[in-house]
Amino acid sequence: MEEVNLVSEALKFMALGMGIVFLFLTVMIFVLKLQAFLIAKFFPEEEKEKVCSWKPQNNPVSKDDRDTTAAITAAIIHYNNHKGK
Repeated sequence: MEEVNLVSEALKFMALGMGIVFLFLTVMIFVLKLQAFLIAKFFPEEEKEKVCSWKPQNNPVSKDDRDTTAAITAAIIHYNNHKGK
């Protein structure tokens, strides 16, 4: 009867499993890149005007926004004045 080295068999199965996973992930990356290329080619995204969030907009501030800001500010001041008591 032939003696089987379990450690070497385990290493073979580990290498085989890791190789299959690596091959699958490599194929998946190339398929996803191909998919992104095809989608960008056949369904181009419309160019949108870039808007900086730090620049003030041309839209005037509505009364509701000012009321909301005032209410939030008052709540913060009230909380800060009464949190130590």
